[in-house]
Amino acid sequence: MTAPDELRPVAEALVVELGGEPIWIPERARPLYHAALTMGANYLVTLVNDATDTLARAGVQPAGRLIAPLLSAALDNALRLGDGAMTGPVSRGDAATVARHLETLRREAPDVVPVYVAMARRTAQPAAQQSGRLPASRAADLTAVLESE
Repeated sequence: MTAPDELRPVAEALVVELGGEPIWIPERARPLYHAALTMGANYLVTLVNDATDTLARAGVQPAGRLIAPLLSAALDNALRLGDGAMTGPVSRGDAATVARHLETLRREAPDVVPVYVAMARRTAQPAAQQSGRLPASRAADLTAVLESE
């Protein structure tokens, strides 16, 4: 929340009264704060929709019910462990599996290829490498597969 200094006690009391926890955001940081929340909420919805739509294309129904436990666990782990929560072929540097994913997606769900590649690149560099999950020896092969897109 933001408020002029003279209104801060009133704003804080209102948030507490509503059952919230007041967290002050400097006025200069509001655009960055809003961008972060947009990425975390809106783009998560888009990512989940892409995943469930892709599952549906694979004939999995109900896709949402199948993926919900995995997504809940992943969100919980990410909030608790940060990059330490990473799993999957990108974080292991499994370039062959990523190449198979891309080949299949190009054929079956071409609209999600850019999303897959962008998220794989973001996962691999620097997140997976910095967390130590992606060995440097495997990062080059993975990067080559992702750069072919």
